[in-house]
Amino acid sequence: MTQEQKLVITAPKFMTVQFLIRGLAPLVVERFSKKMELMSKMSEGKVAQSKKVRTARDYEAEAEASRYRDEAEGWEGMNAAAFRCGMISACRLVGYKMTLAKLSLFVEADGWDREDGVPLVRIYGSSEVFTLHTRNATGVVDVRSRPLYRRWAAVVKIRWDAEQFSTLDVLNLLARVGSQVGIGAGRPDSKASAGCGWGLFEVVPKDQLAAVAKEFGVTLA
Repeated sequence: MTQEQKLVITAPKFMTVQFLIRGLAPLVVERFSKKMELMSKMSEGKVAQSKKVRTARDYEAEAEASRYRDEAEGWEGMNAAAFRCGMISACRLVGYKMTLAKLSLFVEADGWDREDGVPLVRIYGSSEVFTLHTRNATGVVDVRSRPLYRRWAAVVKIRWDAEQFSTLDVLNLLARVGSQVGIGAGRPDSKASAGCGWGLFEVVPKDQLAAVAKEFGVTLA
């Protein structure tokens, strides 16, 4: 006779804390809408390469197309998933299962992108047009323009499963993202290369919160 075991599933217990971060390196945002590119190609139809008319590129417009903008107020932001993915990736450094982190760590949005509805974390700081040479998927050299933030800050609101992580765990994971993983284009943890050292940041200590918030015009809850 087998003895039945009763499985007890506890209710989810989540906590939410916000962290003020300050950039230690330039942040380069690379918003890319595949849908827009495909729609543009479909509208052109099939055109012979020799007959295709090439128009002058508008680098200002390309940089603007790469910006995330809030649908309600128009402020510039960063894909909230960048921070979540960064924390999940940082789990490799401490031997924590990334599959569990995917189910336990979430970043709450400050707003939503007006084009694609992407959840955004607001970036505090002015952007400029940054044009650089790069290689596309086929290896051909191309010139692209992206928004670059030299001085920047953000408030990252993280919600997590309290049965998986403590508040200190989450703080340390975010700190590792800032110092080892990075966010945006050219980050150290880039899938395409070793990165350019961009997108690094620090979690602002408590004794500096007021000063940094005032410097960037951030209102903390």
